[in-house]
Amino acid sequence: MLINRKYIMAITGLFLCIFLIVHLSANFLLLLPNNLAKEAYNTYSHLLRNNPLISAVSILLYLAIIFHSVMALIITLDNKKAKPQKYFMNYAQQNSSWNSRNMGLLGLMILIFIIVHMANFWAKVKLGYGPELPIDSKGQIDIYSVVVTTLKNPFITLFYTILSIPLAMHLHHGVQSAAKTLGLYHKRYLKYVALIATFYSCVMGLGFGLIPLYIYFFSQG
Repeated sequence: MLINRKYIMAITGLFLCIFLIVHLSANFLLLLPNNLAKEAYNTYSHLLRNNPLISAVSILLYLAIIFHSVMALIITLDNKKAKPQKYFMNYAQQNSSWNSRNMGLLGLMILIFIIVHMANFWAKVKLGYGPELPIDSKGQIDIYSVVVTTLKNPFITLFYTILSIPLAMHLHHGVQSAAKTLGLYHKRYLKYVALIATFYSCVMGLGFGLIPLYIYFFSQG
């Protein structure tokens, strides 16, 4: 049963990793000059909201987040129940990274990140939560202005920037762990997986951490 849970963790985790690549790629549109960024980002957002395929993928995304979180909680609780003897625990600490020993804590921080992020944007656009959303010159919801206005709050920007650090740490270990779970045990492959995990986690962490700072200091709604 534990093996099945780990497979679910690995598959849903890798699916979320792919989503993060797509999501960060779209966020790079926010780095364009203000007028171009507004037009490109609003058009992109409009196409996503009106695409049936994207709507179906969104459901898979929500399910992946739920299953990944639930399986992580179950595995963490099971590991705590095991309560290994002290000398075994010390041995484990010498042969494992801080990230691997604290994936539950890192995951909880990321879950808080996701909840706040969805409250700031998804709830406003999808559920109509909060004040009426602005409309751009093309009659589309002005998501760009919503993003810029939200990230002009220094506390929100600081929150995103700080939480990008545990995100990168979680991804760094998670990618390697998922690869092992799915059968990549050979040292030759694990070396490349480690390089990919390092590169991927750095790009994701820097991207999601620095874009809010850029918007706070340079963008105009």
